[in-house]
Amino acid sequence: MAALDLFGRRWVLRIVWELRDGPLGFRPLQQRCDGMSSSVLQQRLTELQESLLVERDEAGAYRLTRLGVEARDELRGLTRWSERWATALEQDTAAEGGES
Repeated sequence: MAALDLFGRRWVLRIVWELRDGPLGFRPLQQRCDGMSSSVLQQRLTELQESLLVERDEAGAYRLTRLGVEARDELRGLTRWSERWATALEQDTAAEGGES
């Protein structure tokens, strides 16, 4: 349940997702996260570092650890499912609109 508690915190999934392609510095990561406050980003990054999902590289950028990469890979399945879900919702909405 600890993983669900962590991933259920606001912005955690977004941070992991934004780090999916490689390391990012604090400011670029903040910009990719729609400019979330620096205090919240710092708090979430600290939590992710303590959870061994994120680390800082020698240049000071944040990157996923091996465990973080595994989490990212698992999230891709959720992303595929969410795309199917969005399509189903769109089709249902279109069908309801056509019945009027």
